[in-house]
Amino acid sequence: MGEIKVVATNQKAYHNYYISDPMEAGLVLTGTEIKSLRGGRVNLGDAYVKPENGEMWLLNAHIARYEAGSYMSHEPTRSRKLLVHKKEMRTMLGRIKEKGLTLVPTKIYIKGNVAKVEVAVGKGKKLYDKREVIEKRESDRELGRILKNRLA
Repeated sequence: MGEIKVVATNQKAYHNYYISDPMEAGLVLTGTEIKSLRGGRVNLGDAYVKPENGEMWLLNAHIARYEAGSYMSHEPTRSRKLLVHKKEMRTMLGRIKEKGLTLVPTKIYIKGNVAKVEVAVGKGKKLYDKREVIEKRESDRELGRILKNRLA
């Protein structure tokens, strides 16, 4: 369809959840929102997806106001509707009925001329799991330093 340009990724989601089953969803935006999104002024840190009345909504995603826009610009953290096929939505809703699972936006990107959101099923990590990941990352980094010094 076209080139994919990743605008924002949700690093917090990867830190707080085990991510599985990613799914692409369209995003309903206003004119100033898409211009701000193309400029990369997006934060998905506290964002989440909520199913409501047979629709899916992206909540708490911060798309900054477009500076060249007028005073009629959009609200930065407003709820935005996601465009998902009914069958995909039923599948996702069936998955999150399990205890401890939620829908998390992992990245926003532009595919061709259309804004898309990758929504995934997330299972919350415990504090000791997060510590384990940090410990492994630090030990890998230390091992890399040792190998680099030996080869030099």
